[in-house]
Amino acid sequence: MSQISTAISPPQNGSLKFQLVFLFLIGVALSTVSAANLPSKTADGTLQQIALTELQPTPEQAKASRDIARQLQYAHYRSLKIDGSLSSVVLDNFIKYLDPQRVYFTQGDIDGFEQYRYRLDGAIKSGQLEPAFDIYNQFQERIAGRLTYVIETLDKGLDKLDFSKDETLQIDREKAKWPADEKELDVLWHKRIKNAVLNQRLSGKTDEDIAKSLRKRYESQLNRISQARSEDAFQAYMNVVTNVYDPHTQYFSPRNSENFNINMSLSLEGIGAVLQSDNEFTKVVRLVPAGPADKHGILQPADRIVGVGQGADGDIVDVIGWRLEEVVDLIRGPKKTVVRLEVIPAQASNDNETRVINIVRDRVDLEDQSAQKKILKVNRGGQDYTIGIIDIPTFYANFQAMQAGDPNYRSTTRDVYRLLSELKKENIDGLVIDLRNNGGGALQEAIQLTGLFIQEGPTVQVRTADNRVRVYDDPDDSTAYSGPLAVLVNRMSASASEIFAAAIQDYGRGVIIGDQTFGKGTVQSVRGLSHGQLKITEAKFYRVSGGSTQHKGVIPDILLPSAIDKKEVGEDALPEALPWDQIDPVAHRNYGEVAPLVEALNQHHQERMDKNVEYQALLKEIEFLKTSKMQTEISLNIETRKKELDAIRKEELDYVNLRRKARSEKTFASYDEYEKFQEEQAALPETNKELDFVVKESGEILVDVLTNEPKVATTEG
Repeated sequence: MSQISTAISPPQNGSLKFQLVFLFLIGVALSTVSAANLPSKTADGTLQQIALTELQPTPEQAKASRDIARQLQYAHYRSLKIDGSLSSVVLDNFIKYLDPQRVYFTQGDIDGFEQYRYRLDGAIKSGQLEPAFDIYNQFQERIAGRLTYVIETLDKGLDKLDFSKDETLQIDREKAKWPADEKELDVLWHKRIKNAVLNQRLSGKTDEDIAKSLRKRYESQLNRISQARSEDAFQAYMNVVTNVYDPHTQYFSPRNSENFNINMSLSLEGIGAVLQSDNEFTKVVRLVPAGPADKHGILQPADRIVGVGQGADGDIVDVIGWRLEEVVDLIRGPKKTVVRLEVIPAQASNDNETRVINIVRDRVDLEDQSAQKKILKVNRGGQDYTIGIIDIPTFYANFQAMQAGDPNYRSTTRDVYRLLSELKKENIDGLVIDLRNNGGGALQEAIQLTGLFIQEGPTVQVRTADNRVRVYDDPDDSTAYSGPLAVLVNRMSASASEIFAAAIQDYGRGVIIGDQTFGKGTVQSVRGLSHGQLKITEAKFYRVSGGSTQHKGVIPDILLPSAIDKKEVGEDALPEALPWDQIDPVAHRNYGEVAPLVEALNQHHQERMDKNVEYQALLKEIEFLKTSKMQTEISLNIETRKKELDAIRKEELDYVNLRRKARSEKTFASYDEYEKFQEEQAALPETNKELDFVVKESGEILVDVLTNEPKVATTEG
């Protein structure tokens, strides 16, 4: 059986907005090049101009463009011609990638780019990169101009900024009109400067410290513009082109190809997180299971990193506007050393709410990622039920040991088989497989794990671009566990996790509980180019029932709400994601329809949740986050802003205290007390993770299965 990696595959380029980097594996070298009429500070503090070098494409890049065009047209799963229609999309997407918030280009610039709207297709296929470089160079000049304006405004003194006016700043400008000219840009950027200052004032900083930190931030960004090189422009453009096909098809520059193919030195470790560039911020996409950040327990997906410090008390370096690879270089470091991250939490209502998290760098070992078991006791009507919980962080296998013939090599299936044997000795009445936050892994492990719970049969189908379908089977007719089963998933459950959950659902073998999964149902391969590499999508996964896991994921039988924003996390949140579709189903056994039970199970579940205070606190948190994200403008009047902030903090404290009360924990008398507690928790090396109410509720649902008719049939009989 061939191995197919089904982890959420990360784009690796150093520029693309949606790029991802595995911190414990990959570091990207800094780009170095000179820059065009950029100001630099002289000894007396004034600004002098430096020439910005115009970036030019190389012959190697031109050849790579031609190679990529051929691969996309003839090898990609999606049949899409490189024509005038695609050219138009590429132009719009390239502009959107460079200036997503419409704060650098003017309408005049956009009008000027129209000359390329239907010319890029031929240029891509022939390797003519001049149009793309023209746009990129103009963008570099616009950034330099804006940063110069900001620094000059700050140098005039913060006392020149009036915070008594009833002005507002539009939060999301993605669909706003382009500024008509430089004058409109100045008005917009004056407001952006006021907002940056106001954020720091509300954090308690003095004007002197604010001016110093902001000037340093924008000078740093200006310096990075001066270091741009030809490869930055080419990589950014090529990834815009490849992303028109789907978000998992990416171009790797020669430097990034090197980092993609080799393991980093054992002396350099990270925090175990997947990051992406998101406008001027660095955003956490997901945490690597059992990695340092995951074990610590405070950093969460969608948190934005704005500062990085070394050691327990080193200065925090402002990284807003930094390139992703540079942020990665700061986060990586020697094993067992501390890195401090200043983040804007995903739940924060505005950008001035930050916290500092101390994380100890380390390796992510197989032992740490292995499946673990726990026991949950559920009392119902005076009778105790024993529910086994198996947490699977990832689908792993020690392929090196397996290929070497080691009979004791580790894998998800082998470890779960051992844990099942131990749990059966404890006479469990039901079993929960917890796949929350499991981003995938080895396909063969998803197939073999499914085989522990069903007799022989198909588990997943794979269709290639030429419409060939391969069915992957579990050939073993024995089972390791035949009792009541539940599978717990959430939005971060992806790829191999979705294959397993879908198979259990299609076979009617168990109840799926939780939130709609990620929806990553595609297969990629990496192909060598004359200049770099291309990761290209060439196949899709399909359930035995015929539907794809792509885009739609797995819809649980019993839905539990989640604070994870589906508009930000998930395949359907990614631009140009391949759509859901279906193929013919394959014959498979049904182990006793779960469907007849679902209505009753949902009714009992909802009755419990109506009385569950933690559940009510979660609903309050979700509503709070939803309301916060609906805000389209932010006030630049300091008194209005303070009142808004006080109201937001009161609402946040309400649901935090509601949750703590449900857990019999001490509530907070004030938001300041809550903030101090958060800081103390963030400084701890690791937080204690206990069984949460979702796991406990899944145990209750299994008891419902045990005590209700008709019962879910087992694999026996």
